Amino acid sequence: MQLQVARIGKPHGIRGEVTVQVLTDAPSERFVAGTEFLVEPSSAGPLTIRSARWNKDILLLGFEEVADRNAAELIRGAKLFIETDDLDEAEDEGWYEHELVGLEARVGTKVVGKVTALNTMPAQDLLVVEAFDGKEILIPFVDEIVPEVNIDAGYILVTPPAGLFEINDDTAQAADQADNTREDA
Repeated sequence: MQLQVARIGKPHGIRGEVTVQVLTDAPSERFVAGTEFLVEPSSAGPLTIRSARWNKDILLLGFEEVADRNAAELIRGAKLFIETDDLDEAEDEGWYEHELVGLEARVGTKVVGKVTALNTMPAQDLLVVEAFDGKEILIPFVDEIVPEVNIDAGYILVTPPAGLFEINDDTAQAADQADNTREDA
């Protein structure tokens, strides 16, 4: 399976370097000289890194196949991919969103919904689970709350703290606001 790691931005300078939007949490490992990427659209690649450097907070890449600014302009907007089969599983301590989406969310043996997305946040990641009633539940993706992810069996096990499933519930929030209003009176 292919995993997108970057999107090519505008050309930088006259020697064919381009800016890239980094879509990986390990840019120093992914963007090294000699690394070859599959490219979408396929007519733009494959591309092999000639050079990689940071200019302030922007990653600049030079490719062996791109000699000048005109050639760099032609690959603008292209997406760079790696084969996930090539990744060392011993290094891989997490899961990709495409692996999680579609898994059943279980509390004990009870199925409570399906994973629809993974929101990557600064403090912690959140799993987005759609309950059977159509409500969206945001679950912190931490070991204490999601102790088991079983890709092969197609589920995640959730041990929710009290109130986790009600926290995004509009009717529960309305009831809490009504209780607070009564207490204030």
